Amino acid sequence: MSELTRIPAPDGVAPAAQYTHVVLGTGRFVAVSGQLALDEDGKPVGEGDAEAQARQVFENLRRCLAAAGATFDDVVKLTFFVTDMAHMSAIRAARAEHIPDDRLPATSAVQVAALVRPEFLMEIEAFAVVSP
Repeated sequence: MSELTRIPAPDGVAPAAQYTHVVLGTGRFVAVSGQLALDEDGKPVGEGDAEAQARQVFENLRRCLAAAGATFDDVVKLTFFVTDMAHMSAIRAARAEHIPDDRLPATSAVQVAALVRPEFLMEIEAFAVVSP
C-alpha cells in the first residue's frame, strides 16, 4: 500500500461532503475502467435495483483493484456516472462498505443520459496509487 495524503479542504475551498478534495501519493498509478453491474459470467445484476447494482459494481472494482495489487485504501479518485442522481444514496452505501469515512477519495458524480446498455443505472471508474 502506498502512503497517501488527503487534503479534505484546501485553503479557500469549502469543505466537501462525502469526498476529499485532494489526494496525493507516490507509487504506481492504477486506472480501473468504468465497472458495470455484471456478474463474473457477464450477466447483468439487479436490473432496476440501484442498491444491487452498486454492490455489484463495488465488488467488480474490488476485484479489478486486487488484480493490480491494490485495495480500496489505495484509491485516490472515483468517478460515478449515473443515469439518475437519485442513485447516489445507493452508491454511497455500497462505498461505505468498502471505504471508511476517514479514507474517502477525491470523487466526481456525473449524471448521463444513458450508459452502454439501458439496464445499467451506473458505471464507476477508479484510480489508485500503489507502492512501487
